[in-house]
Amino acid sequence: MGRIIGTIVLSVFAIVSFILSYRQYNEIGALLNNAYLYASEQERKKMNKKPYFRQSSIVFLLIGVAFSILAVDMLLKTKWLVFCSISVAVATIIYAVISSAKIQKENKDH
Repeated sequence: MGRIIGTIVLSVFAIVSFILSYRQYNEIGALLNNAYLYASEQERKKMNKKPYFRQSSIVFLLIGVAFSILAVDMLLKTKWLVFCSISVAVATIIYAVISSAKIQKENKDH
């Protein structure tokens, strides 16, 4: 029973992540990005939000994939899928760091 509940919870997290990814990709709603959240009102008005929306959508997509893999792992009782999920999580962190640096560099060039 606990396995089923865990699978459902992880699936809900995955679905929420996919919905947030879709909304960020289509620039619907608030921008869920640290660069925007920590910026002052004046900086927010001047900033080009498009690359930040794109970055956030990709990050939420990858988070959704990681949760989906964990849900399947919990349901099927596999051990190796955990490593796939960890790999996706590490790739997400690497992507976030590299894309943030790239966005910062592009902003300084303009």
